[in-house]
Amino acid sequence: MQYLVLSAVLAVAWSAVNGSFSVVNILFGFALGALTLSLVRPDLNLQGTKVRPLRLLSLIGLFLVELIKSGIRVAKILMRRDLDLKPGMVAYPLADLRDFEITLLANLITLTPGTLSVDVSDDRRLLYVHCVDMPDAQAVIDDIRGGFEKKILETFR
Repeated sequence: MQYLVLSAVLAVAWSAVNGSFSVVNILFGFALGALTLSLVRPDLNLQGTKVRPLRLLSLIGLFLVELIKSGIRVAKILMRRDLDLKPGMVAYPLADLRDFEITLLANLITLTPGTLSVDVSDDRRLLYVHCVDMPDAQAVIDDIRGGFEKKILETFR
């Protein structure tokens, strides 16, 4: 059951990235997600993981809202005459997340325009995130903690 839910999440992410929520594209994303999960199934340790469907929908909704907001933010940056950017890296302190949850968080951050997950520390306590424009590092940390990380914890714990 968990793999079906994860395949559905991957299908929605696939459709969001492609910008097409047609039935064919969602089904293709579902099949692609199922194939991907079958390849990494031995590495996923989902024992004891509960998936709360309504919380999952909330996580997907948050991702779509953040995708739109950050897309608009990046478009505004590109439309400015002066590209006075303040790119930067932030070491995001991770909560006690499992490998699957860290991977999901890193992918949600990377799929959001303007941000890129670069690396996870060996002790799995820090996630390094690059931002195209980062005037305030603490604001980025607070945004991730109050958004994606909070929703992930609510969904899978």
